[in-house]
Amino acid sequence: MAKAKFHFNPKTLTYERIDNTIRHKIKKLGSHLITSILSGLACFVAFAMLFESPREKMLRSENAQLEAQYEFLYSQLDQIQEVMTDMQQRDDNLYRVIVQAEPVASSIRNSITESSSYRDLRRKTNSELAVSTTQKLSSIRRQLYVQSHSFDEIVDLAKNKEERLLCMPAIQPVLNKDLKRVASGYGTRIDPIYKTPKFHAGMDFTGAPDTEIFATGKGVVEAVGWMQGYGNTVIVNHGFNYKTLYAHLNKFKVKKGAKVNRGDVVGLMGNTGKSTGVHLHYEVQYKGKQTNPQNYYFMDLNPEEYDQMVQLSSNYGHVFD
Repeated sequence: MAKAKFHFNPKTLTYERIDNTIRHKIKKLGSHLITSILSGLACFVAFAMLFESPREKMLRSENAQLEAQYEFLYSQLDQIQEVMTDMQQRDDNLYRVIVQAEPVASSIRNSITESSSYRDLRRKTNSELAVSTTQKLSSIRRQLYVQSHSFDEIVDLAKNKEERLLCMPAIQPVLNKDLKRVASGYGTRIDPIYKTPKFHAGMDFTGAPDTEIFATGKGVVEAVGWMQGYGNTVIVNHGFNYKTLYAHLNKFKVKKGAKVNRGDVVGLMGNTGKSTGVHLHYEVQYKGKQTNPQNYYFMDLNPEEYDQMVQLSSNYGHVFD
């Protein structure tokens, strides 16, 4: 058994026994060890917060370079977008006007939706810059795809330009060089029978009974016969989304399925159907909708004659149907 040891406590003026057991020594050593570890950790955290490691410096530098590259790429995409916008404007306002095609809808050019890839990017560093750059790239890629198809369509239309010009309605359906046969034009008119405002979907031309009626463009006769309100009617399908209608005829000069050229006689003027006098009711339909026929006389009238015809066709007082 180990001999007991004592030490003098000057505060109490007594001798106190010294705990010299192994358990006490281990406990004391553990206390010093824990204190040292905690002090070391505190020093390490303070050092890490105050000073960057070489790896952190390298990552910070790489991140700054990557951000600069993204910003440069974004500026380049802005310049590409300007060129693309200019191409789109020329496509809609020049190329498609020349071939008489409808402009490409902006909803088709810019139909970009957020995909899961964008949501994934938002979880990464510099997410906003990465997402905006990726979205702009996707938008330009989509616009380029649409524009490429638009140019393909224009090329096809240009190849068919000659045939299209032959088929488009382009003359008046009656001999009317002096423009004295224009009775009423396209728009709201007073119905001659019911005396109420009604939309007039074509143009009326007057003339003597059995005046010859001409096809205004190359096409195929789609219908010949009686139509409610129109009386004896001929419809010519010109292709390229164009159709023309000739109503209130006295006699037919073509049969269904017959091919006609511009200037061929399709019928004779009459007074059939809902009509108050001998005349021709003429309509131009494009893509299934009735349009103003006065826009389709460019092979028949010079600018001065066209202006005169527009004034005459706006007359409210001579509606025959």
